[in-house]
Amino acid sequence: MVRTGGAGRASTAAGPTLAVVAREAGVSVPTASKVVNGREDVAPETRRRVTEALDRLGYVRRPRFDGARAPRRVDLVVDSLGSSGTGAVLHGAEEAAHDAGLEIVVSAATARGHSGRPERGWLDKLVARGSSGVLFNLAELGMSQYAWLEQQRIPFVMIDPVLEPPPGVVSVGAANWQGGVTATEHLLSLGHERVAVVAGHRHTLSSGARVAGYRSALAAAGVRHRTEYVRHAGFDEATARCRTHELLDLPEPPTAVFVCSDRMALGAYEALTERGLRVPDDMSVIGFDDLPEARWLAPALTTVRQPLSEMAATALHLLLRSMDGHHPESTRTELSTRLVERASTAPPRGRPTRGPVRFLQDREAGAHLR
Repeated sequence: MVRTGGAGRASTAAGPTLAVVAREAGVSVPTASKVVNGREDVAPETRRRVTEALDRLGYVRRPRFDGARAPRRVDLVVDSLGSSGTGAVLHGAEEAAHDAGLEIVVSAATARGHSGRPERGWLDKLVARGSSGVLFNLAELGMSQYAWLEQQRIPFVMIDPVLEPPPGVVSVGAANWQGGVTATEHLLSLGHERVAVVAGHRHTLSSGARVAGYRSALAAAGVRHRTEYVRHAGFDEATARCRTHELLDLPEPPTAVFVCSDRMALGAYEALTERGLRVPDDMSVIGFDDLPEARWLAPALTTVRQPLSEMAATALHLLLRSMDGHHPESTRTELSTRLVERASTAPPRGRPTRGPVRFLQDREAGAHLR
């Protein structure tokens, strides 16, 4: 039986057809079908109109896969499968998924457009696989991709996002500000006052917070902040090598450097070797991450440990709650960092260490004088 509704729209007793939805949204039937089937190659505004029409008309979508007893499957999408940092994320996510009885599919969004974001099309595969939720450990997602995930009603959690996610997006990261404070305080406690920082990208979450922690620790210790001691290397090893050379070329070069990733610390080591300088005799170096490479360097790298495996496991647990319809009170979860002391830091030449206790006493005394 066919009945007519307002404005002459027709639908069957079982609900509106896709043609009715397309006409309501002002699009073609193939375009409406792309939205219903979770295809990514639809403009965000068009997808919004179709989604609103689907909801308004009560269109019933087919389930993504048959069988009520099919196991739940989640996707973990990473930038690259080749880095040791990704390995730590995989380990944490896999263990948490196993404990929860979930299947986990790992993929790398390696195809890149000019923007540096994953190109269109790879998100379509999530729908084709029938994913119940997604963990993203990517450098960046575009606004259209966030909108696509929202409109497809696919729960997702970001692991260590580089940029601030849109409001409402759940993410897990490290306490980067406190890590920057810890690294800088360690160098100050050894007697260094000329402390530089080689940061990652400008205006990103982790790099900005680590530099802010560095500056806060200097201010708390009454040490002058020098703008020429702040360099950005975009988390690139070769660029960090160049930035370290720039620091060494200053009229008054630093005696210690906080490098905001272990991989960039490799570049700092290389620059110092090229100058005939030794770590830590001529310059102390401290990193951030505690990747396996930190232990392989000679001397072994003092660094701030970022709990990547724990971050991935926490993200998986938050994703499970989101899949069950629960929403966290706070969309941002930060896990603590800690200092791992090795052999790459020491007092500057001719200066005895003040030690952590003496350093804190000096800082408190300075606070009373101000």
